Amino acid sequence: MHQSAPDPRPRVLHLAQPVDGGVARVVLDLARAQLAAGLHVTVACPGGELAAGLRALGVEVRHWQAGRSPGRGLPGELRRLVRLIDEVRPELVHAHSAKAGLVGRLAVRRRVPTVFQPHAWSFEAVGGLTGALALRWERWGARWADRVVCVSEAERATGMRAGVRAPCTVIPNGVDLDRFCPEPTAPTTASAPLHAPPPVTSPTPPSDPLSGISSAPARAAVLPGLDPAAPLVVCVGRLCRQKGQDVLLAAWEDVLGAVPEARLVLVGDGPDGAALRRRAHPSVRFTGAVADAVPWYRAADLVVLPSRWEGMALAPLEALACGRAVVLTDVDGARESLPPGLAARCLVPPDDPAALARTVAGLLSDPPLRAALGAQGRRHVLSTHDVRHTAERVAALYRELLGARPLVPSEHRESLHS
Repeated sequence: MHQSAPDPRPRVLHLAQPVDGGVARVVLDLARAQLAAGLHVTVACPGGELAAGLRALGVEVRHWQAGRSPGRGLPGELRRLVRLIDEVRPELVHAHSAKAGLVGRLAVRRRVPTVFQPHAWSFEAVGGLTGALALRWERWGARWADRVVCVSEAERATGMRAGVRAPCTVIPNGVDLDRFCPEPTAPTTASAPLHAPPPVTSPTPPSDPLSGISSAPARAAVLPGLDPAAPLVVCVGRLCRQKGQDVLLAAWEDVLGAVPEARLVLVGDGPDGAALRRRAHPSVRFTGAVADAVPWYRAADLVVLPSRWEGMALAPLEALACGRAVVLTDVDGARESLPPGLAARCLVPPDDPAALARTVAGLLSDPPLRAALGAQGRRHVLSTHDVRHTAERVAALYRELLGARPLVPSEHRESLHS
């Protein structure tokens, strides 16, 4: 009986939970690059927009039913993942975020090379007994990671201070510079699907319009009827405690005291949405979940992310790539997201509404300074946070862990360049 030839491509399995926000974007970007490089890429996740986006790219998706947080369902999640791994038979497993990192490492136990990427440490998210248990697990589970990938030196240092002893590689987050840019290369709307950004086609960064960037056309598209002269602040992120929108709302009254015509838009949805809406000033708008944040970055005069903790947030990089000035809290990855010299103007302490209000109001009142900061930030992202560089560094790490075997078989390399 005829049997088909075995697939010679290295098999990589990504594990992802959660399936939205920055984690989903990182997995999508890596899967796209690795598929183009000739790897056999499979992603196990609980579905959602991430699964739809991956399928649109041609990535093999395996449904893995798993909740966002550890709980009583953990044994069943582990059993399901063990069966899935036995079916896929990966040569390398890359687990993203705390939950997938927990179940993935328990399932694999380094039987194949294992990469764990925390995307911010789990023990920073919770306190009390839960936080102590999360820290204990990360210390103990480090033995089952051949490599921990941190997205910033600050995230690596946080893990080391906490006693997480594992081989670590720092690979900063990157963004798609063809998609996140001041001027659209194709018609763009606020409802563009998550899984269909313009393809990466050139190794050369796109042109950099550093002056005269206007938010008016984008603002008219996403906020028809808003006074074009009204200073607009945009915050993009899941509505949850980590992202600190409650701190921004606490600061907003003072911002309005200094800039009465200012408007604020919170882009995203999440578990804290209802509570945030109840306390919001009438000048604050909520978009709910959006599939594409690009039009909102372009519409903004200032992008603010008042997070309580991060590894390296994607939203500031995306905003800077669009030529927008940002205000960030000084958490892990924030300083590394900014070019030298911007920290004094763009960083504020976390959980400090008064400092946040002063900085936001000051920048809203100084359009030339905002434009200069946005231009400087865009140059920084172009040079240091191109998603193609991120994918190349991850590929180099895979090569190291897989030994001398090339990631792309010779016959596939020929087909890629034919």
